[in-house]
Amino acid sequence: MLSTIGPYLPQLLEGLLLTLKVALGSFVVGMIIAVIAAPLRVSGPRAAKAAIGTYTTVVRGLPELLIIFLVFYGGTVFLTYIVGDYVEVDALTAGIAALSVVSGAYLTEILRGALQAIPVGQWEAAKALGIRPTRTFVHVIFPQMLQRALPGLGNQWLIILKESALVSIVGLEELMRKSVVAAGATHNPLAFYLTAAALYVAVTTVSTSIVTLLERRAVVKAR
Repeated sequence: MLSTIGPYLPQLLEGLLLTLKVALGSFVVGMIIAVIAAPLRVSGPRAAKAAIGTYTTVVRGLPELLIIFLVFYGGTVFLTYIVGDYVEVDALTAGIAALSVVSGAYLTEILRGALQAIPVGQWEAAKALGIRPTRTFVHVIFPQMLQRALPGLGNQWLIILKESALVSIVGLEELMRKSVVAAGATHNPLAFYLTAAALYVAVTTVSTSIVTLLERRAVVKAR
């Protein structure tokens, strides 16, 4: 088994790095979307609440694979129309953009729940001290929101990590795609799929350990 996998191991590790790039990029962009959208969802103008509510509801109701196709092919059509000449969206950009849209919807709801769990008195106390709302959010509310949201954020990161395998459908050669190609070339699919599973489990284990450590530190600080 090792002799079969050995020649392909560098390619599998290259695919793993690409998987991490897609997952990390999608998570970071999704967090940016969520940090902006969650406060608006809770206390923004009515139109903003409705728009963000529609976004999270629609995206969470669609299969991730369909969103990837819509971004990949729809992005090409949209950019071609804007530029006036054919523009093709590459698979990496489409994959990160699509999963960012998905993760942004779920992360918005996670942060919304965490934000609503913070007592209103925190805002009122900051206001009584003459602290501006923006500074109150950044220095008082935001750290507490992240602390409460940590378990959900950790779970969402693991979900995005697994969903990154879906971007292989648009030609991106991440870990699963590399495993499929190697399995086809050697006619030994079990060896490569078990290797891919082991790599996923390794990344998941490290990720879970980091999230657990962060949760413990957050609990200690809260005390």
